[in-house]
Amino acid sequence: MDLEVKGVAASPVSQTQPCSGRKNPLQQGWTSKSWAMENPCLPVVPRLDLGSLVDSDEECIQDAEAIVDDLTTLDRKALLQHGYADNPYTAQRTTRKSDAEVVAAEKKKQTVAEQVMLDHLSRAVISDPEQNLTTEKQEIAHILPDSKMAPIRFRKRTLHETKIRTQSTLTENMLSHKVQFDGRIISRNGHDACRELVGFFFTHDQSLTIYEYRQFGKNRTNVLPFIQKSIYCHQHGRRKGKQYQLGDFYIGANLTFLSSEHPRLPESIKENTVLTLRITNIDRGASDSLKHVNCRTDSVEHDDINNQEANDRLVFKAIQADVLKEQLRKRGVRILTGLGKYLQQLDKKRNGLLEKADFKQALEVFHLEVSENDFECLWLILNGNGDGKVDYGEFKRAVVGEMNEYRKSFVRKAFMKLDFNKTGTVSITDIRKCYCAKEHPQVISGHSTEEEIKSSFLETLKDACIKSDEVSYGEFEDYYEGLSIGIIDDEDFVNILRTPWGI
Repeated sequence: MDLEVKGVAASPVSQTQPCSGRKNPLQQGWTSKSWAMENPCLPVVPRLDLGSLVDSDEECIQDAEAIVDDLTTLDRKALLQHGYADNPYTAQRTTRKSDAEVVAAEKKKQTVAEQVMLDHLSRAVISDPEQNLTTEKQEIAHILPDSKMAPIRFRKRTLHETKIRTQSTLTENMLSHKVQFDGRIISRNGHDACRELVGFFFTHDQSLTIYEYRQFGKNRTNVLPFIQKSIYCHQHGRRKGKQYQLGDFYIGANLTFLSSEHPRLPESIKENTVLTLRITNIDRGASDSLKHVNCRTDSVEHDDINNQEANDRLVFKAIQADVLKEQLRKRGVRILTGLGKYLQQLDKKRNGLLEKADFKQALEVFHLEVSENDFECLWLILNGNGDGKVDYGEFKRAVVGEMNEYRKSFVRKAFMKLDFNKTGTVSITDIRKCYCAKEHPQVISGHSTEEEIKSSFLETLKDACIKSDEVSYGEFEDYYEGLSIGIIDDEDFVNILRTPWGI
């Protein structure tokens, strides 16, 4: 029996826009009952059969080959988390939380938008050469014959006369023709993955900028440029070298930048040649309005790229379709976390990149049945730059798929609540303190105690981690990625996070 996996992206390389006519809860404060119900064109995930993984590569292979078909104890303990889906929040509590989140999000976006307008309008005036000419003319009219010879400390030194009107072409009206979007960094580094980014694409000159919103405590905030305002081009995929256009901005789209062009980026990000950002939310009203105003006939070249990307998605769909979906539904946590750990063990250089032989080995060890032809097609798509190396997170998303951005947003909320120091990792001790199992159905019915449910969760989570005493964001996300496979409805999955974490 086929199981439709809701909320799984079809292509991690060339993300596609949702089918026309779909509404998205990302513009409704995350209040949609089921975002995935409106996204039927979704892939499935490939067959995998493995046991728990250990440090040695040989032991990993032996364990993977020795696994029998029955569910393990860890599988059953992980499936206990599905119980929260049967005990959702009350409507009143959900509405109250959603309304508060919408208000907070809108206030944050308004703060960033105001800072962007202020930065760029001020910079346009201050940097206008006409300011110097006008100021010099005013000073010459009042300068005494010998005053230019006076010591510099006695001269009038001003940056610019801010009241002067210049002929600068940049105006507030021009900057208002923009599309605002939220983004996240696709990274295994938890600190970077949880950065709050807000971007703007300006149609008057096809430029874009991205700012980072940072909050310190309850009252102190800071909004700083993350990607400077300029005209940029795609750095990865079928559109590599093509300038960003309005049609490139939609939920699920990837934006790529060369790290070397942005010296102010954190060192952890500059370690990678290409910085990849995922659009998680967008001002759909502004986007649709600007597309209507700026509509024009697409070029033949643009149509060719669309056709290539469509073919790429068919390749991913074909690979992801050949699986035992029921098996993955029950073993999702152990399968995804185990595959992630195995690929990480193969990454001896710790740069997130693996070679073709490494991926073939992983497919063979975990019995992923991908034909030679499909694998070669997959490799050609992912290895677009021809350097012989591919990010293994990107490879895993191509083979298995991933949660939609609506679900991922709640995973990030839960982790950021735990990671109050913003380090990218959380200790098991802190997780034990924050995890609350009192609303689990088995606890309410008296079949289990809170400590039993909590211990089951911690045991399965620790099995997904490289270190036994701490959890990284990547490991935390992989855990819930596995749980997500067995949950059809978005709101059911969200309840699995909301209930024990109180988000």
